[in-house]
Amino acid sequence: MVTMQPNRPKVEVLWWQGCPSTPRALAELERVMSELGLDPTAIEVREVDSDERAHAESFHGSPTIRIDGRDVQPPAPAEPIALACRIYRLRDGRISPTPDPEDLAEALSSAIAVSERR
Repeated sequence: MVTMQPNRPKVEVLWWQGCPSTPRALAELERVMSELGLDPTAIEVREVDSDERAHAESFHGSPTIRIDGRDVQPPAPAEPIALACRIYRLRDGRISPTPDPEDLAEALSSAIAVSERR
């Protein structure tokens, strides 16, 4: 009997060298993934190092975290594509250089649920 592994979400972290928030964002993402039973070593980390690459990646700042291609906190339509540090709004209204861990957990849980329905 062959046991099928459920599809796991594709998790990406896009970052820019000039932003110091990437280590914190990665640590928070790894913690949330571990809590959900996901392997944090599967995170694909990619540096965005030019304006051309920022446009190709639709990069709205560092760190950007995507689950199955979807930004965990989609930027506003007017948010520029740029090599810059990104600012997130936490669920309690405060501003943070990293996404709210609850947003990470919700995005990952939704992706897991979608993959289990397939």
